[in-house]
Amino acid sequence: MKIALLHDWIIDIAGSEVVFKALCEIFKDADIWTIVYDKRSIEKLGINDRKVFHSLAQYLPFSKKLYRYYFFLYPIIVEQINLSKYDIIISSSHSYIKGVLKQSHQIHICYCHTPIRYSWDLYFQYMESINLFFRILSAYFLHKIRIWDYISAQRIDYFIANSNFVANRIKKIYNKPAHVIYPPVEIEKFEVETKKEDFYITIGRMVPYKKIDVIVKAFSKLKDRKLIVIGSGPEMKKIKKLSNKNVEILGYQTQENLKNYLKKAKAFIFMAEEDFGILPVESQACGTPVIAYRKGGVIETIIENKTGIFFNSQDEESLIDGILRFEKIENNFDPYEIRKNAERFSKERFIKEFMEFFRRI
Repeated sequence: MKIALLHDWIIDIAGSEVVFKALCEIFKDADIWTIVYDKRSIEKLGINDRKVFHSLAQYLPFSKKLYRYYFFLYPIIVEQINLSKYDIIISSSHSYIKGVLKQSHQIHICYCHTPIRYSWDLYFQYMESINLFFRILSAYFLHKIRIWDYISAQRIDYFIANSNFVANRIKKIYNKPAHVIYPPVEIEKFEVETKKEDFYITIGRMVPYKKIDVIVKAFSKLKDRKLIVIGSGPEMKKIKKLSNKNVEILGYQTQENLKNYLKKAKAFIFMAEEDFGILPVESQACGTPVIAYRKGGVIETIIENKTGIFFNSQDEESLIDGILRFEKIENNFDPYEIRKNAERFSKERFIKEFMEFFRRI
């Protein structure tokens, strides 16, 4: 039985790449295919000794830096990937690679992190962030991509979603059922800290949908509370301008520094609507409670009033209300109980559940 493992692109190492790394550990003899990759990222994933194949996109100008801007070409490019020699195709996808062509005797399993967000759920938010000329071009191409994305999804035999939240989106967008297997979180890399310090923390890429600017604005009104912000991105200058003296913006930090801040914080603040959300689970692995927006994957990973607190709107007032409610009961949170909840999302559990699913097909 010959297996191909597919991932959209291997450039930056984030949550979806952690899932793909686990799949590579399960299927050690499988060939690896991706749209475009960077050799350093292949090494970081520990798969530099594997056969890694790429699409024609690898030859496009500055492909490793500008790969996101070639999105309008990817429906054609991924359909030129010839996988006819494989019996089983397993794709890890949040965008295009799941749209490869397959023959009638082949089985395609897709671990779907999300349907293409800027084509579907975040379409209008994306369009508002670009100028008029590119908006017109993008509207045309994204219309075509939505049609292709729906049609290509019908080729997939089995969908696996990373949360019930995403499974519902797969059903609504592609009209296909999805089995839920939560992604692996590297719980073993985090330790519990019981002596919390007097600061809150938020971590994430500084892009509009993460709402870090709203978190910073809320703390400008809570001047007697300290907030530490870790991350970088296009909204860095804007967020710095919004910050008061009680907000410390650290920018990019190493994984070790990030972990140290995360385990010492009194609570982690999370305002994004994420498909799963690995950072809230990593926070809980440190015994640190989470104050989160009540939408997306966090509803499935946080136990209200035991491992965290929810607030209902992505605005300053709702967050402030959540913080004040948290402070009334913060002494009730048990770091070891919080850690125990995070252990539900370990890599060992992911591998076990994925193999059980695979053996059933």
